[in-house]
Amino acid sequence: MSSFALKQITCNLKIPVMAAPMFIVSTPNLVIEQCKSGIIGSFPALNARGDLDKWLQHIHSTRSNLISGGLKFLPPFAVNQIVHPTNKRLFEDMEIIVKNKVPIVITSLGARKDINNAVHSYGGIVFHDVTTNTFAKKAIEKGADGLVAVAAGAGGHAGGQSPFALMQEIREWYDGPVALSGAISNGVGIAAAQKLGADLAYIGSPFIATHEANASYDYKQMIVDSTAEDIVYTDYFTGIKGNYLKASIKNSGVDIDSPSITRRWLASEKIGGKPKPWSTIWGCGQGISNVKQVIGTDVLVQRLSREYKLATQ
Repeated sequence: MSSFALKQITCNLKIPVMAAPMFIVSTPNLVIEQCKSGIIGSFPALNARGDLDKWLQHIHSTRSNLISGGLKFLPPFAVNQIVHPTNKRLFEDMEIIVKNKVPIVITSLGARKDINNAVHSYGGIVFHDVTTNTFAKKAIEKGADGLVAVAAGAGGHAGGQSPFALMQEIREWYDGPVALSGAISNGVGIAAAQKLGADLAYIGSPFIATHEANASYDYKQMIVDSTAEDIVYTDYFTGIKGNYLKASIKNSGVDIDSPSITRRWLASEKIGGKPKPWSTIWGCGQGISNVKQVIGTDVLVQRLSREYKLATQ
């Protein structure tokens, strides 16, 4: 299945990139523009807030219209599923995913055979998020077709391992499809990901600062104004380590450098005054110094493509 899966997902790509699904930020409009531009677009199922079937039908119908209109090469799209007991919509959303035959499903926070089997029932492909080699082995044992290696520097919930170490350990035993995530924001980074052994670069943060992203003007501008030094890696807000924009933490009234700030303190805050990850405290990766302005998704992919071609000549 591995070589077949890789051929399925890369045949129509302009550059070897899968857009990362970002909570709140990724919507059908962004996904469609990503696919039109020549990369794999994606969004989290939870973003649909009960409208997943409508979202998928809209994406499918738009893709059909694009193909009918003469667009010959259109990459597939992906939906991210949080495979964790806290996701009360998991099985309801899986039924909708199977019904709509979503080509790629990206699973996170738990690998499950029943979820993988459901996707395989209609010929879909499963990638699973992993932050360590141990998690990678468990994912493949449970039937995943590919891996997303989430290395240090990635936006949102990120791993703590260097991409050099993580990719080396995975490639010692696994020759199937791997997407690499972690501060990749230009064409040189895409080429470097391939040199490390990845088939795809997994890119999220630069797409937040695009016109199509469902993010506020302040969020987009903060990314433009920030660099790697402005990113904080902490588990204070969700219990899982992740990268966030320090300025958004400060704007939420939290002094992240204070010794009194702990997860217990955050959990004890009243709901009304508690800072909310993703909505008021914004996730972002370390590779954002390449983001100079808010632009269209197509313009971003064109830049990545030019840089990638130069890096691989």
